[in-house]
Amino acid sequence: MLLRRIPILFASLLALLNLGAVLLHAQEPVYSGPQVGEPLPPFTVRGALGEDAGKEMDFIRLASGKPIALIFVHEVTRPALSMTRILSAYTQTRAKDGLFTGVVWLDQDATNAETTLKRVSHALTPKVPVGISIDGGEGPGSYGLNRKVMLTILVGNRGQVTANFALVQPSLQADLPKILTAIAQVVGGPVPELKDLPEFREMADNRASSGPDDKLRGLLRPVIQRSAQTADVDRAAAALEEYVAGNKTARAEVARIANTIISAGKLSDYGTPRAQEYLQKWAKSFAEGSDAPAASGAAPAKTSESPKPSESGKPSESGKPSESGKPSESGKVP
Repeated sequence: MLLRRIPILFASLLALLNLGAVLLHAQEPVYSGPQVGEPLPPFTVRGALGEDAGKEMDFIRLASGKPIALIFVHEVTRPALSMTRILSAYTQTRAKDGLFTGVVWLDQDATNAETTLKRVSHALTPKVPVGISIDGGEGPGSYGLNRKVMLTILVGNRGQVTANFALVQPSLQADLPKILTAIAQVVGGPVPELKDLPEFREMADNRASSGPDDKLRGLLRPVIQRSAQTADVDRAAAALEEYVAGNKTARAEVARIANTIISAGKLSDYGTPRAQEYLQKWAKSFAEGSDAPAASGAAPAKTSESPKPSESGKPSESGKPSESGKPSESGKVP
């Protein structure tokens, strides 16, 4: 009887060991940048906006040993931009207490970084220095940044790191209070509650008043289906344009979605080449002419039904990896 149970016991033990390994892996911390107590080496960025455009800057030297908050933007996403804006808006108010703030944009292509920054500048805090790393997407080599995170946020004082936050999926509710606490520890004063931050309240009010437009997203999904034929994409696009005609809010949302996709370099992940032409068209026309009715029927030039290569040079087939190596976003609206 005991001999019969040995295989079962062995299998159960193996399953437990595998489960333990999975749980251990899931709990492994993510590291990015110098850790608490380590020095903040100087590094150079090139100013991208306003009076700083084109100028070389060193945020560490500008801080001169005073408290500093550094925000490294690895990936341009809505959560990353929201965190960057709300956090930097608060840190800017603490400048009078000696806190220096710097936003570091990471991109392998400096020209692409400049274009993206100009496009999303309205979502950044005015007067907070923003610089493009001259070291490309990896950032300064002495910092050991992790490209798998969206944001790396460092708080420091007297030239050393006092807090490090490597955020894979930035969450205002979960992460921001911890960062605010770390900032209060170096500049003093109470830790503000999220509801006391004007930018957070504004964002919450906008979401509450506008709400998700399920119908709009439902109309957009068939446009970006990879399996759609050109005629199907044209019909879906015409239906969407008819829906947003005379609706400034809906057009602005389509422009936001399209610009988010393009800014993140993910255009080839969405739909067919025909759909990508519509996204490029809407990113510009709906953003610039949001007060005018959409020009239904003003479709991009006709393309053939045959599959075309994506921006990566590989066929845009559903289910195959994109340039980033991640699964296709087919059918998903950001």
